[in-house]
Amino acid sequence: MLEILGKTNIDFMGKRKIAFAFSSVMVLLGLIAVVQIARGAANLGIDFSGGTAVQLKFEQPIKIDEARKILESSGLGNAELQEFGQDNKLLIRVKTSTTIEEKTAETVIDVFKTKFSSNGFVVDSSTEIGPTIGKKLQEDALIAIVISFIGIILYVAARFELRFGVAAALATFHDVLAVLGAFYALDKEITVLIVTALLTLAGYSLTDTVIVFDRIRENLKTRRRETEEATINTAVNQVLSRTIVTSLTVVLVLIPLTLVGGDVLHDFSLALLGGVIFGTYSSVFVASPLLMLWPGRSGRLLSRG
Repeated sequence: MLEILGKTNIDFMGKRKIAFAFSSVMVLLGLIAVVQIARGAANLGIDFSGGTAVQLKFEQPIKIDEARKILESSGLGNAELQEFGQDNKLLIRVKTSTTIEEKTAETVIDVFKTKFSSNGFVVDSSTEIGPTIGKKLQEDALIAIVISFIGIILYVAARFELRFGVAAALATFHDVLAVLGAFYALDKEITVLIVTALLTLAGYSLTDTVIVFDRIRENLKTRRRETEEATINTAVNQVLSRTIVTSLTVVLVLIPLTLVGGDVLHDFSLALLGGVIFGTYSSVFVASPLLMLWPGRSGRLLSRG
């Protein structure tokens, strides 16, 4: 593995109190986001809140301001419009708490047929989700996240010890809440695609954490006279270059996707980008210091039978 930093001797554990303070703020923000999402007070996509999404492809360019005024005059003032200028496409999303029998999609299409009769269009896609289905999707997303955390604890506990599994799960939980809290603070729309990104970053965060834990376990067997703090610091410094190189390879892919990947991929890639950053940070400043709070039976981090 490329050594971009060479040999380092950074006192990461000495900065754990500062890191814990920062992480506490991010976790608190994430918990607020969870509560607001459960109350329906966050910026939820139609996947979770219920509503209609219609994507139209026009023969000629369409002015989004003009389209918005026409929808407002037709009683659809709560519609959200998203333009795909190069393809003359327009995505119209209408959040509603009513049932899908009202056929909001047909209403939207009829409005554009009447008001833009000189600019023909075709319907690329049309989706209507009732509020009951949206609520069920919320519950399913929560169950998926809980199951993933249980799987993390079991996997790492089997490979190391229970304390390692708990530390890895807490660090992953921290990453998910941090990204979710950031999206809530930025008023980004929470959709099924964002939940997919959160589960993806959970897997990435776990992989990065296991790399650090592997080195800690090796050092615990060969550096018996060192303190726990010194053992962890040594392990983190030894894998620091590998961790940074691994993260950079992912970041170099996600940055172009975030900047020029289009409106559909923007929030998804942004969530992954934030997840990689928080995942790398938590492997060093969250997961590893948490081990110091739970010593093994012999007083060390890892009992030796």
